[in-house]
Amino acid sequence: MDLRKLKTLIDLVSESNISELEITEAEGKVRIVKAGEAAPVQYVQSVAAPAVAAPAAAPAAAPAPAAAPVATGHTVKSPMVGTFYRSSSPGAPAFVEIGAQVKEGETLCIIEAMKILNEIEADKSGTVTQILGENGQAVEYGQPLFIIE
Repeated sequence: MDLRKLKTLIDLVSESNISELEITEAEGKVRIVKAGEAAPVQYVQSVAAPAVAAPAAAPAAAPAPAAAPVATGHTVKSPMVGTFYRSSSPGAPAFVEIGAQVKEGETLCIIEAMKILNEIEADKSGTVTQILGENGQAVEYGQPLFIIE
């Protein structure tokens, strides 16, 4: 399923009275669950390996949004559902560290979605003050990844 179709489905669920939607296609199965009214919509993509990682990552990801309101600065959010990586390969150094000066357009991380590596770039210049994503963990659409001041 391409990312545009997934985004459209997410928008439809969030704007409707539907609380849960599950779609199965040849590439895999996608399940979108709307949490309580005050909480953000939770997205879980179930395909082979991520099916095990996604449920375990959901509780760990919950504290990250709670930390975001305390932080000041610009929040860089995940534009998609996928797996967060801080570097281009397991042995390579991270793209950015806390305290690093970044320029708009500079690569901050990679999110792997449907076996495609997507470079996530800074949408603002400044200093990285927090890294909220955990290397190798699943991230949700709209989940805060970095704080830039």
